Amino acid sequence: MTRRHLRYGAPVALLGIALLAAGCSTGDAGGTSAAADETSAETAGAKRAAISYAGGVAVVDADTLKVVDEFESEAFTRVNAAGDGRHVFVSTSKGFQLLDTEEPALTDLVVSASAAGHVVRHDGKTVLFDDGAAETTIFDAHDLAHADGKLPEAVTYTGENAHHGVSIQLADGTLLTTVGDENTRSGAVALEPHGDHWHELTSSDECPGIHGEGTAADEVVVFGCENGTLIFKGGEFMKLEAPDKFGRMGSAFVSETSPIAVGDYKTDPDAEGYLLNAVTLIDTAAEKVQVIDLPDTVRFTFRDVTRGPDDLAYILSTDGSIHVLDPETGKLVNEFPVIDPWEGPTEWQDAHPAIVGDGDTAYVTEPAAKAVHAVDLRTGKVTATVELDEAPVEFALALGEH
Repeated sequence: MTRRHLRYGAPVALLGIALLAAGCSTGDAGGTSAAADETSAETAGAKRAAISYAGGVAVVDADTLKVVDEFESEAFTRVNAAGDGRHVFVSTSKGFQLLDTEEPALTDLVVSASAAGHVVRHDGKTVLFDDGAAETTIFDAHDLAHADGKLPEAVTYTGENAHHGVSIQLADGTLLTTVGDENTRSGAVALEPHGDHWHELTSSDECPGIHGEGTAADEVVVFGCENGTLIFKGGEFMKLEAPDKFGRMGSAFVSETSPIAVGDYKTDPDAEGYLLNAVTLIDTAAEKVQVIDLPDTVRFTFRDVTRGPDDLAYILSTDGSIHVLDPETGKLVNEFPVIDPWEGPTEWQDAHPAIVGDGDTAYVTEPAAKAVHAVDLRTGKVTATVELDEAPVEFALALGEH
């Protein structure tokens, strides 16, 4: 494993840059809003997105960012694409509540959860994880578009102990799910469905603090650990050690066309705040980890990295710019000034800038301005902006199946 410190070089030509897509295909969310007839002609057939803020969630047109409708919710909610190109899951104290962006409506369909956690979309499946019960719920994303108020037929798996975890189901039906309890998390297990029960295939306890997941090329799954990363490849778990005694990889930013996952990286377990200044390049083909120390001006949180076409990584930094990283070389190759400089959050739930990629567009939240911007990453130009009454917390596109 090697470690590299980065310095800025001459940026590449803008025309040579393509936006990262986060490894998800995008569905078309059609329809109009009954509560917003005056905008129906503009929003019909448009792709939609959801923006969460304190006490509510807004549905916007993904191209113009014009607000289609708004709904009251709880003081803090999270939003995640449901996987069918139409719906978004809003995580509340009751569970995963379905938001229809096409009608639009905050529906009465709630998948009960004592602590609604990760939502994972992969190979046409949507997987929900309830941290309060270690329960995984799996269903076909396509069926959700026609759910008509009911959750599609689903299968479940419940782990031994409740913990902040995540699950993903692979194309062959293998279920990967984390293992832990309310105090610690140790690794993951691979399970095979057999009728109404699950058979354990293999497991690993070599991933302390396991968190997050991402699927790289050839369906290699990457999990973050406090001392490196755990990958699932060829039916087996493999631990890739960090070069530092404490080297936490909390999130994996992946492209399903690249073997290299980009992970955030932290070396000081006692460091205050949530800003980070380094990333890892996890080469799942070569089975090695490289740490890239970024320039002092490039600092970010778990919400500030995205991937996509050309397999580049875009990092939204506290200096207000999007910095473009080439995972193949480990070099920063461009920079796009987008928003005003910002400071890191006191708590991770606090509203702070985030980036979400989709095709040639990145969506950047700017809580200080109560705004969300659409950015063309081929040119760096802001193509649309919406100003809200409240600071945006999270942004989720109504993405279709992988």
